[in-house]
Amino acid sequence: MTYAIIETGGKQVKVEAGRFYDIELLHVQPDEKVTIDKVLLVQHDGEVTIGQPLVGGAKVEGTVMRHLRGRKVLVYKMKPKKKTRKKRGHRQEITRLLINSISLDGSVLASEEKAIALNAATEVTIEPGQTTETPETVDVVAQPVAQNSPAEETAAE
Repeated sequence: MTYAIIETGGKQVKVEAGRFYDIELLHVQPDEKVTIDKVLLVQHDGEVTIGQPLVGGAKVEGTVMRHLRGRKVLVYKMKPKKKTRKKRGHRQEITRLLINSISLDGSVLASEEKAIALNAATEVTIEPGQTTETPETVDVVAQPVAQNSPAEETAAE
């Protein structure tokens, strides 16, 4: 599994090729390509490249899928004993970015096509007559802990 840690919108995000991520708003039209050069770490086949602070020659390419707004965050301010209350809402502008490829020094380490091919190879197919259930099920019956009922114990004392 190849991944990279990028910095965008003041946040650090771990990204993989073929997946999409919601990041801070990028001022780019939907279906346009974006290249992110602020790559902090690249991991490929167990080999980790760490930047100080950035990895030289590394870049992540992606496609902007769409722009949307995040969930509403309510901001409520109140001063006790003053009858002062403010209730405001905020929705963050978000860009959904599909990662196309991760490259280091001009060579593509991971791409969307490789990720899709890898997922298709590990997919399990089930034939029409085949079941996915286990052949044997076990029923468990609870056994009582005490032999005497509480009414009998109180009558004996």
